[in-house]
Amino acid sequence: MRTAIELALDQARAAARRGEVPVGAVVTDPEGRVVAADGNRVEEWHDPTAHAELVVLRRAAAMAGTPRLVDHDLWVTLEPCPMCAQAIAFARIRRVHYGAADPKGGGVEHGPRIFDQPTCHHRPEVVAGVRETEAAELLREFFRARR
Repeated sequence: MRTAIELALDQARAAARRGEVPVGAVVTDPEGRVVAADGNRVEEWHDPTAHAELVVLRRAAAMAGTPRLVDHDLWVTLEPCPMCAQAIAFARIRRVHYGAADPKGGGVEHGPRIFDQPTCHHRPEVVAGVRETEAAELLREFFRARR
């Protein structure tokens, strides 16, 4: 059985094949079962908010029948941006596991550090660097091919 981060990496590869920035995300329930998995859909859906994290948070919330995913974990191949970090806080995600750091666009450990702001009402645990080398290489390959 594939781990959640392996499934997120699979989703990132699938996103790259669709011409999307290769970011994949997975939401797991309190027992560790996969509730939702997908990759970026920004280009396909012509939607600037269709980041992998938001796509899976929407699906998981719809399946749970609530906007709060207490005790759920998010696995994502790239450090969430500020928009996604705020959505993660609103969703009350228990723990965020991410692969590659994003010094330019990140919102968790870089940039505005959303979870550290006094206006942030929920601060999930953050586990950084999960399969970081592999996640970062997917992004490097994607952008190298476009330059």
